Amino acid sequence: MHTMLIFVQLLTDFRQLHKVYMNKNKVLEQRVEALQKMEENAAHRQHLKGKLTARERINILFDEGTFFEFDAFVSPSQTPQSSRPTNFGDGVVVGRGLVQGRSVFAYAQDFTVLGGSLGYAHGMKIAKVQEMAFKLGAPIVGLMDSGGARIQEGVKSLAAYAKIFRNNVRSSGIIPQISAILGPAAGGAVYSPALTDFIFMTNQTSYMFVTGPDVVREVLNEEIDMEGLGGGNVHAQKSGVAHFVSDDEEHTLLLIRKLLSYIPSNNYETLPVSNLVRVYNSRQEYLNKIIPEDTNRPYDIKEIINIIVDKDSFFEVHEKFAQNIVVGFARLNGKSIGIVANQPKVMAGTLDINASVKGARFVRFCDAFNIPLLILEDVPGFLPGIEQEHNGIIRNGAKLLYAFCEATVPKITVIIRKAYGGAYIVMSSKNTGGDFNFAWPTAEIAVMGPAGAIKIVNKHELSKSDNKAELEKILADKYKEDVANPYRAEELGLIDEVIIPSKTREILITAYEILSNKQYTKPARKHGSIPL
Repeated sequence: MHTMLIFVQLLTDFRQLHKVYMNKNKVLEQRVEALQKMEENAAHRQHLKGKLTARERINILFDEGTFFEFDAFVSPSQTPQSSRPTNFGDGVVVGRGLVQGRSVFAYAQDFTVLGGSLGYAHGMKIAKVQEMAFKLGAPIVGLMDSGGARIQEGVKSLAAYAKIFRNNVRSSGIIPQISAILGPAAGGAVYSPALTDFIFMTNQTSYMFVTGPDVVREVLNEEIDMEGLGGGNVHAQKSGVAHFVSDDEEHTLLLIRKLLSYIPSNNYETLPVSNLVRVYNSRQEYLNKIIPEDTNRPYDIKEIINIIVDKDSFFEVHEKFAQNIVVGFARLNGKSIGIVANQPKVMAGTLDINASVKGARFVRFCDAFNIPLLILEDVPGFLPGIEQEHNGIIRNGAKLLYAFCEATVPKITVIIRKAYGGAYIVMSSKNTGGDFNFAWPTAEIAVMGPAGAIKIVNKHELSKSDNKAELEKILADKYKEDVANPYRAEELGLIDEVIIPSKTREILITAYEILSNKQYTKPARKHGSIPL
């Protein structure tokens, strides 16, 4: 009898526990259903605008089925309890997934939840995923689509932004940070992407500005729309804020995957290596005749880059901004390198303010993540002019000089044609710390070009000549032979070797192999003072 009573009691307890368990399961099911309903509504609203949802973006970015989301049910900190089920996640999806098998963290703002505005809970979710990426040594990707700070939460939303900015700075140079602007980013929202390493934008659907068109109209009485003020093309071509701009979100997200394939997960990890090495063997000989006989005629430096590096591996950065200098990643014998090259097709390859800043930023990123640098030099000097001087070409040109001098990664310079004056020094010359400096036979290394040099050196002789044009040609040719030729620099030990252009690729592969174990001693200082 006693045993029967115990059994009945146990059965009763089990039924109660089962009921509680089923009720809890039902709550979980209801929450998942609410989340799915939110996603369906979001898809409809976003697709009408030609945009993807936060989770659709995540699914394109990561390898299929690898994304692990957390904090999916976090609710806005100041939303009434009754309305919380419609705002699960507080307008941002966060988590970790794999990109080509490598761990990457991400957050994607959801514009359909409170306009993607950043409240305290929203900001803390982003801060949490930033800190996890930092702790675990993995890249972080931010997919931005937000109306900015949540006004209703006041200073709490500003405090959340501040924490995100601080995490951006703490992670800088330790893990790669990538931002994709896939909707609006205004006011304080623009400064987190500005602190990251690379910014992607899309045409027509993404905008960045500190103050919008309405404020510009009211304060300055200037009429401009969102695209004209802060659209993708504006920031890719004029301001230089955006490194990449695409026509649609899918292409943008695939470009992020491609970028990640060139860079390490953190500043201690070795560089990714591709086992697929394809070479333009048939085009190597073409390098021997690619440089025009007329030294003032342009050519496309990208053609040289694409012949030297592994086939189809050149991935240009900042393509539309400051086109007189070309920067980007490539693979050489399967290994990642960073390339900085003067572009004779644009402004004769001179260095101006924008080119100097563009180059300096790229050099510093490569140095932070131990990516070897290849410098292809054809520079006649710094761009002259009142506008350049008044806007600080001295200060800004010094940024590129500082970046090359500071960089401790393997640095190899190949002088293709012109290498004149201060610009020659800035482009990683031997005495600024270049590890190997090679030159093609077409190189001209001097304080200035022959035409300008003879007018100073031979001024008295030219003033007395009856046939000035003919004498100028004779003197210029003599100057090239005696002073501005690579063999003179080679004899002085200021370049390592004059090389046959068609042998450039194999020489570079050997040189980087020699430098693969390059050691350096970090100076005992907090940090240097770059001329910002």
